[in-house]
Amino acid sequence: MIPVAEFKQFTEQQPAFKVLKPWWDVLAEYLTVAMLMIGVFGCTLQVTQDKIICLPSHEPRENLSETPCQQLLPRGVSEPMGDLRELSGLKNNLDLQQYSFINQLCYETALHWYAKYFPYLVVIHTLIFMVCTSFWFKFPGTSSKIEHFISILGKCFDSPWTTRALSEVSGENHKGPAGTIAGRATVTVTTTAGPGKAGEGEKEKVLAEPEKVVTEPPAVTLLDKKEGEQAKALFEKVKKFRMHVEEGDILYTMYIRQTVLKVCKFLAILVYNLVYVGKISFLVACRVETSEVTGYASFCCNHTKAHLFSKLAFCYISFVCVYGITCLYTLYWLFHRPLKEYSFRSVREETGMGDIPDVKNDFAFMLHLIDQYDSLYSKRFAVFLSEVSESRLKQLNLNHEWTAEKLRQKLQRNARGQLELALCMLPGLPDTVFELSEVEALRLEAIGDITFPPGLSQLVHLQELSLLHSPARLPFSSQIFLRDRLKVIRIKCEELREVPLWVFGLRGLEELHLEGLFPPELARAATLESLRELKQLKVLSLRSNAGKVPASVTDVAGHLQRLSLHNDGARLLALNSLKKLAVLRELELVACGLERIPHAVFSLGALQELDLRDNHLRSIEEILSFQHCRKLLTLRLWHNQIAYVPEHVRKLRGLEQLYLSHNKLETLPTQLGMCSSLRLLDVSHNGLHSLPAELGLLQNLQHLALSYNALEFLPDELFFCRKLRTLLLGYNQLSQLAPQVGALRALSRLELKGNRLEALPEELGNCEGLKKSGLLVEDTLYDGLPAEVRDRMEAE
Repeated sequence: MIPVAEFKQFTEQQPAFKVLKPWWDVLAEYLTVAMLMIGVFGCTLQVTQDKIICLPSHEPRENLSETPCQQLLPRGVSEPMGDLRELSGLKNNLDLQQYSFINQLCYETALHWYAKYFPYLVVIHTLIFMVCTSFWFKFPGTSSKIEHFISILGKCFDSPWTTRALSEVSGENHKGPAGTIAGRATVTVTTTAGPGKAGEGEKEKVLAEPEKVVTEPPAVTLLDKKEGEQAKALFEKVKKFRMHVEEGDILYTMYIRQTVLKVCKFLAILVYNLVYVGKISFLVACRVETSEVTGYASFCCNHTKAHLFSKLAFCYISFVCVYGITCLYTLYWLFHRPLKEYSFRSVREETGMGDIPDVKNDFAFMLHLIDQYDSLYSKRFAVFLSEVSESRLKQLNLNHEWTAEKLRQKLQRNARGQLELALCMLPGLPDTVFELSEVEALRLEAIGDITFPPGLSQLVHLQELSLLHSPARLPFSSQIFLRDRLKVIRIKCEELREVPLWVFGLRGLEELHLEGLFPPELARAATLESLRELKQLKVLSLRSNAGKVPASVTDVAGHLQRLSLHNDGARLLALNSLKKLAVLRELELVACGLERIPHAVFSLGALQELDLRDNHLRSIEEILSFQHCRKLLTLRLWHNQIAYVPEHVRKLRGLEQLYLSHNKLETLPTQLGMCSSLRLLDVSHNGLHSLPAELGLLQNLQHLALSYNALEFLPDELFFCRKLRTLLLGYNQLSQLAPQVGALRALSRLELKGNRLEALPEELGNCEGLKKSGLLVEDTLYDGLPAEVRDRMEAE
C-alpha cells in the first residue's frame, strides 16, 4: 500500500492559512482527499492483484464473424451456448508458461488503456487539483504577502488594544438612550417611595440595579507600557502593509487563474471519463498471432478487477462533479461581487469609528476571504486602520509616559513670574496636563494635532497659552471656558492662514502674538482675520512678510497700546493705518525694510516708545517731527546705517532713552547735550573718534554705552554727569582714564576692557558703588590698583 501521507507535501500549508480558505475550498480539499484515496486504492490493487485470465478460443479460423467472447454473453445477446457445452472438458494442450505468456500479452495489447491506467489517472488529476488549490500559498509573489497578512492579522486579533478599543466603544454605546431610560425609571421609583416603607424601598433597590448594569461600561483592561508600544508598532506595520498591498492585485489574479484552471481541468476530466468509463469490461476479446507458439490466435479473457474499477470510476466521476460544482460557484463568487473593493461601513456603524477607510485590490480581496471564515477578524483588524483608534492609543501611551508627577517636575516660573508648563516635540498632549490646576501658562511646541478635551476646564488659573507649530482644535465648550479667562496667546505656524479661528473670538484676550508668513499672493494685501471681538486687546505682535499694516488692526484702534511688526526684511510699504491708533503707546517696526522714518508715526500723539531696529535708515532728518510726539520717552534707532545725527535732536527735550548703536556714526552733535531729560544713551558699535564736551550737560544721564568705537580720550566734562551708574568704554583706543572718574560716586558698572590703558587711577576708590564684579578690566590693570582700593571693592 502507498500511504496517503506521502502526498501531504502537495497540500501542506501553515495552519494559520486556514483563515483564507472559504467553505468551498475546504469542501474541495476534502473531495480531493477522497479522490486521492480512490486513486491510491486503485493503484494498490493494480500493482498487487490486477490480472487478466485468458482461455484459447476453439472457433475455426475461417469463422471470423464474431469475437471470441461473444458466445459467453447472456442469452438474447449472442447465440445459444449449446456448442459451448459440447466443448466443455476439452484440453487445450497449453502449459502454465504459455498461459502466463498469453495473459501478459493480451493484457498489454487487448485491454483498453483507460482500464489499465484509470487509477494512475485519478492520482495524477487529484494531485493537479491539489496543486491548483494551494498554488497561491506557495508562489513567491503571493505567499510573502499572505504570510505577512496572516502574521499581522493574528497580532491585531490578539492585541489587548483591540479588546480595549472595542470595549470603549461598547461602553459608549451603552451610555445611550437605554441608560437614560433606566435613570428616569430609578428617579420615578425614588419619588414614589416614602420613608419607612420597606417594601417600596426594596423595590427601589431592585429597580436601581439595572441602571448600574446599563450605564457602566464594561471593564476595560489597562494596557501597560510594553503592550502600548506593541500596539503602536502594529499600527505602523498595518499602514506600511496596506500601502504595499493596495498597489496591485496579484493575489486576486492568481486566485482567479487557479480557479479557472480547475474548472477547465474538471470539464476535461468529466468528458473523457464519461466517454471511456464503458471501456472497463469484464470480458475482453484478444486476437494475437501466437499460433506458432500456442496453436491459438483468438482468446477470451477475463479482467478480474473490472467490476471494482467500474464502481470506483463512477464514484470518482461523482466526486469530480461535486468538485466542479464548487469550482463553478467559486467563479460565480469571484465575478459576481466587486472583490477588489472592501467597505467597512457595517464596522463603522457598529463601532462608531467613522474614519475607518475602505480598502481596495489585494487588501480588499483578502478581507473578503476572511469574512467567509469569520467576520470578527475584519472587525478587530479594522481597529488598526482607524486614525481615531491610533490617536487614542498614542494618548494612552502619552498618559503612561507623562504622569502628573512627572509633569509637575517641569513646572517653572517664566519671565512674567507665572507658573509655566512647557512641552516640546511630543506626539500629542497628555491628558494628565489637565490635572495640574495650578498651571498659569501653558507652552506647547512642535506637538501634533491637538484637540483640547473638556478637561481643559480644570485649568482654572490658566492665563497664557503658547502654540508654537502646534495646530490645535478647541471644542465649543472649551471656547466658552477660555473666552474670558485667557489673557495672552502666542501662535507660531508656517502660514498665518493656519491660525485657528477660535483665537479671534477670545474676547478677554489682552495680548495676541502671531508669527507666520502670508502666502506670496496675499503678502501685499496682508489680510488678517477681523479683530472686532477682541475688546480687551492691548498688545498685538505680528511677525510675517506683510506688505502693509493689516487693515484689521484698526478694529482694535480704540484700545491697542502696543503694536509690534517684525517683517524679517520684507519691505513694509503702506503704513497709513497707523494714524488711526490714537492710544498707541509702543510701536515696533523691526526689519521692515524702511529707509526713512514713516510719517504716519508722527501722528501718534500718545506714543511713548518707538523701535525701528534692523531697517535701512541712512538719514533721520525727520527727527524734528518727533516734537509732535510730546510723550515720546524712548527712541530706538539701532542696527541701521545712520551716518550722522541732525542738530534737530535738541528738540527732543523730553526724550529719556536714545539707542543709536550698530550704526555708522563718526561724530555726535553738540546739540545732543540739550536733551536734558536723557537718562540712557547707547552709541556703541559705531566709529566715534571723539565726544562733544556738551555731553557733560546731561545731568540726568545714568547709562552711557560707548563700547566698540575708536575713542582715544574722553572729555573732562563727561565726568560732570554725576548720576552715571553705568559707563561702558570697552574696546576703544583709550590710553588713560582721567582721575576725574572718581567724581562719579554713583557708578556701579565700569567697562574698560580692550583699550590701551597702562594703569588705572587710584581715584576709582572714590566710586562708592563700584565693586570688583562691576569693574570689567584686565586682571593686570586691576592688580595695579592700590591694595586699599582693591580691598574696598572686594568688600561686600
